[in-house]
Amino acid sequence: MRAAKIVLDPAYTVGPLNRRLFGSFVEHLGRCVYDGIYEPGHPSADRDGFRTDVMDLVRELGVTIIRYPGGNFVSGYRWEDGVGPPERRPKRLDLAWHSLETNQVGLHEFARWTERVAAELMLALNLGTRGTLEALDLLEYTNIRADSALAEQRATNGSPDPFNVRMWCLGNELDGPWQLGHRSSEDYGKIASQVAKAMRQMDPNLELVACGSSNRSMPTFGTWERAVLEHTYDDVDFISCHAYYQERDGDRGRFLASAVDMNAFIEAVIATADSVKAELRSERTIDISFDEWNVWYSDRFHESGKITDTWPYAPRLLEDQYSVTDAVVVGSLLICLLKHADRVKAGCLAQLVNVIAPIMTEPSGPAWRQTTFFPFAITARLAQGTVLRLAIECPSYETSEYGRVSLVDAVATIDDNSGAVAVFLVHRSQESATTVSIDVRSLGAVRLGESLTLADDDPTATNTLEHQERVGPTPNRSARIEDGLLTVDLPAISWTALQLIPTGLTAKDLSP
Repeated sequence: MRAAKIVLDPAYTVGPLNRRLFGSFVEHLGRCVYDGIYEPGHPSADRDGFRTDVMDLVRELGVTIIRYPGGNFVSGYRWEDGVGPPERRPKRLDLAWHSLETNQVGLHEFARWTERVAAELMLALNLGTRGTLEALDLLEYTNIRADSALAEQRATNGSPDPFNVRMWCLGNELDGPWQLGHRSSEDYGKIASQVAKAMRQMDPNLELVACGSSNRSMPTFGTWERAVLEHTYDDVDFISCHAYYQERDGDRGRFLASAVDMNAFIEAVIATADSVKAELRSERTIDISFDEWNVWYSDRFHESGKITDTWPYAPRLLEDQYSVTDAVVVGSLLICLLKHADRVKAGCLAQLVNVIAPIMTEPSGPAWRQTTFFPFAITARLAQGTVLRLAIECPSYETSEYGRVSLVDAVATIDDNSGAVAVFLVHRSQESATTVSIDVRSLGAVRLGESLTLADDDPTATNTLEHQERVGPTPNRSARIEDGLLTVDLPAISWTALQLIPTGLTAKDLSP
């Protein structure tokens, strides 16, 4: 059995953990909204038509902020279509996903839904086919408490109090040729700066996100970020990153190392932003909103020809079934995001329900957890306070794209109030287990709390409608603490969470 060593010391920190890192994404795409979170005829539906069984799972997932309503969808969206009496709302053609949008769910409905699942609402603006005036109208309608026409309209439509949305995305993936309103970095930077300045005149305390590259493989990656930030540096707070990963050509070793690519992506964007900061002699620091990330088998989708010239309502699009391996990769991507908590201040797992999602539903039927649900939910629950930088010594393996990659990756957090520590580990070996020894002497007297591992003899195993609980985390009974050394055996292709509790503390002393 292989061996790895880790040293954990609370003196070595990355930075405070922003809870927005555990965000998600709801787009009007496929069955994410309709037949996903919203199904009026479902036995569990509430008075507004939202499935309460789905709401229960969203709360369990621990989502803190939700980006809405897109995604590619937002670049052709007219927000006015989704307010007012539902029976009067127009049906529209969604050009992004070639679907029919009924607008039965709009701003009011979704804002109420996010409140019920205890999540913050992040709104994306249409800067693909619209501009400054429409952005100001939406902001006034959403946030302003004044005797104005749009505030009165909001009240008439059932919400006298403002929604008080703090975080706004200035468009979506406008570097992409597939995007309605696709434009150059110069043109986007100018319109983003103009819109941001105008919005701050109305509400100076907003947090604004400029569009970064839609993925690291874009030919304009890097130069796009630089040009956009040169126009918007003093106007925005974040620049976005988007990344999706999939196993290709049976190369599982490369796929398991996907976090290496995410790490390089984040560090390149940080370097670019800080270079612009130096160039402009600014005292401000631009952070990252990684507001789309996940495993997505996009090759299968594009090869399937699912988008046609018809305009179906809530078609089954992008409904990937996730395996144990996929879940391990999602866990490793979360580790990567945590390791950059000093600059990645928000993250959105894309998406939330049915569409490349941790939660699946069947019309008139059940809702269930995909394999990817578990590493997200457990990390969101256990990770608290400050992220710790670990010293890791372990074997490595050769990959086709990233060179040699460590078999084990890990990160930890410490609760600043209780002193409880959570350690998250990913094991990329496909053949055998590895024993990890973690030096925790610097923590003083601690006991082992939860010890959970997600693994399976079949790394392709999934949870389906027919077998909803085939895969799930199980207690890792190998974990033990002796003389300040925490030892745990990590199975092949696995993700593990360990909780360390200061001696004398009870469950009531820990953060919720």
